[in-house]
Amino acid sequence: MGQSVSLPAAAPAFLAAEGWGAAAIEEFSADAAFRRYFRLSDGARTAILMHAPDPSERSAWFVELAREIRARGMSGPDIYAEDMDHGLILLEDLGTRQYFDLLRHDTSEEATLYAAATDVLIALHDRPMPDRLGAVSIDRYAHDRLLQEAELLLDWHWPELKGAAATDAVRRGHAEAWRSVLDHANYDADRLVQLDYHSPNLMWLPARDGPRRVGILDFQDAMRGPGAYDLVSLLQDARRDLAPGLEGEMVARYLAGRGDLDTDRFSAAYALMGAQRAARILGVFVRLWRRDGKPRYLAHLPRLWAHLDTNLAHPAMAPLRDWFAANLPPGERRALKDDR
Repeated sequence: MGQSVSLPAAAPAFLAAEGWGAAAIEEFSADAAFRRYFRLSDGARTAILMHAPDPSERSAWFVELAREIRARGMSGPDIYAEDMDHGLILLEDLGTRQYFDLLRHDTSEEATLYAAATDVLIALHDRPMPDRLGAVSIDRYAHDRLLQEAELLLDWHWPELKGAAATDAVRRGHAEAWRSVLDHANYDADRLVQLDYHSPNLMWLPARDGPRRVGILDFQDAMRGPGAYDLVSLLQDARRDLAPGLEGEMVARYLAGRGDLDTDRFSAAYALMGAQRAARILGVFVRLWRRDGKPRYLAHLPRLWAHLDTNLAHPAMAPLRDWFAANLPPGERRALKDDR
């Protein structure tokens, strides 16, 4: 075997059995994830080996959903083989033309890339998700989970800004503010929510047609929930700014493609999902710094605060906007710098 990397113990036999025993192997990172990925090269053939042994990585769900996405005509990775006992999945290599990297160097095709990614969501949301795929049940993105994720802002970011943990009174007021707006998450809430449908997880495949030009990665955490979530994840990217006006154009494109939607109700759901996502990631990125030693995520915090304020400006978010104005106003949101 031609690898120069440290493979999981069960991987060599698995790869040999699947005809990849002579492949050259290169490990590559997966951003904030704890899974391991290896690119296999054997002549003109390439494939990806994913190692995700921890049950929390939901590998069986990844396999079922990849097949569902492909069955709906989209470019999820083809699953060639799997060994779930050892957390090994052999899958299609969707290439190296990642949205985030492409747009970091050249934004001339930005509108084309985002239109294609929006069209994927239109197609995936054209019918509800079932409550299970194969032997795997699909969790609902319920109010309790939405609130628990929003509280990551208090768990990790609040102490950095305030110098102390949030009190019980602060937590009660925060929860009450969120609960007053969470009913907006009930609209169009039986769609596929991939959770991290954004530029680092999208690959550009220009040789394919229509929505199949977008390769979709990293959907282990997918659930059933509001269709607005993945759209706001795409258009309010935590890691990059879109060209002015592009977000509004793509929201209009999505609404035109989903002619069954009530625009006002969708707008409120979009604002809620955007606010919840921003709050969650404001906590997650500080956690990645403090707990996991990854300070590079601190650079994105100002963008996330801007996303939060944009969504709080929606009239339906007034109770939540009032809580942030009283407890975390803009003047208290100082930049965080690595101090280690």
